[in-house]
Amino acid sequence: MSTDYLKRILTSKVYDVAVESPLELAPLLSQRFGNSIYFKREDTQAVFSFKLRGAYNKMANLPPAALARGVIAASAGNHAQGVALSAKRLGCRAVIVMPTTTPQVKIEAVRRMGGEVVLAGESFSDAFTHAQELERAQKLTFVHPFDDPDVIAGQGTIGMEILRQHPGQIDAIFAAIGGGGLISGVAAYIKQLRPDIKIIGVQTEDSDAMLRSVRAGRRVMLTDVGLFSDGTAVKQVGVETFRLVRQYVDDFVVVNTDAICAAIKDVFQETRSVLEPAGALAIAGAKKYVTENKWKNKTVVAIACGANMNFDRLRFVSDRAEVGEMREAVFAVSMPEQRGSFRRLCELVGDRSVTEFNYRISDADRAHVFVGIQVSSAAEPAKIASTLRRHGFDTLDLTHDEMAKTHLRHMVGGRSGLASNELLYRFEFPERPGALMRFLNAMNPDWNISLFHYRNQGADYGRILVGIQVPPSDKKQFKAFVSDLGYPNWNETDNPAYKLFL
Repeated sequence: MSTDYLKRILTSKVYDVAVESPLELAPLLSQRFGNSIYFKREDTQAVFSFKLRGAYNKMANLPPAALARGVIAASAGNHAQGVALSAKRLGCRAVIVMPTTTPQVKIEAVRRMGGEVVLAGESFSDAFTHAQELERAQKLTFVHPFDDPDVIAGQGTIGMEILRQHPGQIDAIFAAIGGGGLISGVAAYIKQLRPDIKIIGVQTEDSDAMLRSVRAGRRVMLTDVGLFSDGTAVKQVGVETFRLVRQYVDDFVVVNTDAICAAIKDVFQETRSVLEPAGALAIAGAKKYVTENKWKNKTVVAIACGANMNFDRLRFVSDRAEVGEMREAVFAVSMPEQRGSFRRLCELVGDRSVTEFNYRISDADRAHVFVGIQVSSAAEPAKIASTLRRHGFDTLDLTHDEMAKTHLRHMVGGRSGLASNELLYRFEFPERPGALMRFLNAMNPDWNISLFHYRNQGADYGRILVGIQVPPSDKKQFKAFVSDLGYPNWNETDNPAYKLFL
């Protein structure tokens, strides 16, 4: 079977629809990690993913009668686009069953290419079951997204290109694993010509069916899969892909959502391209693997395998990238509810950039603040927490708390019976170190801050919402403070949403 794959890959018909994607050095990452890190840019294909290689190779090898009846596929999106594009090129009908959780960008792309979309189930496995029923009912030919020798061979052409594009030393190739088609094809080719190159599979913590299967010595069925990296959300790997992975793959690395978000940001900074989560999985894995194994001066290739990202998801990615890179730590800090506590906390943070402040007065004695701080290493959050505790601030490190990062940071606040004489203002100020302290230092120390929300969004201007308790007799002085500050500001005290919720 092994020689068969070499022949299948060498004679595959992928180049009717696919291009030889670039193999590009990532200079910023290479310098940061002390290794030569290359991206194999499969996001540059016509459907922004490697999947059209395997789909077309399978369909181009079908007997004319089977092609005439039409094909059916189950896919989270990228394979679907590959099948739809291939069907358009080959002039046949294509029915695509997709999970209901599939990003809209992928659904629309399939429809634009003439594919008939059927939405069924919440994961690939659910969609797969429904597709099998339709296959039998309508006598269509099933084009499997990964567990098919022609599909695997089509994906294997990526390995062929890597060796042609970089004939010199390569220490490892990192590939994302969902069902295993990509890594199986690449490994089957590479290991027969260059067995010295390590093939390393990358999976997410919540969709690691292949790793569990290899450890168990049999194909394991996951009960649930995480949906952030929807392109690799597979409950059970293929029979043939499992066999090939056990035979050829050297190692595995598992990454979390934050690491994927950080990798998406890394690729954007290198290429100005935005990968989808599954597309950035190999990059996240390569970063983690070279760090944990203390690799230096080695050459690694990470397959950037897809860029079908829902635009709406970028908000989440942006928020979590800093945490994934260990550039942001988040804390819950309790302090005495007295004037000056807030300023003292800012002074202890020192020169570090504050990325977020959420606070609402709620207790006469204690104040609870949600704060994000920019850090430069994984060890720094513990040091910050220790410093704050030493100065009398009870501190809880929430950097790895999923609920806090996803929900709590947006929910700090509510109505307060203690917020008498409160004026609510929005301010914009230049996003530079010291701007926040300038604001606090200019304020009358007799005025109490009763609400504060700030989030660094990476823009040139920071935006804060602040509630300040100003006695009626100080209104004139407060107006002078706002005017002298020189920052654009808006009085929101009469805003109906403020009256309703805060």
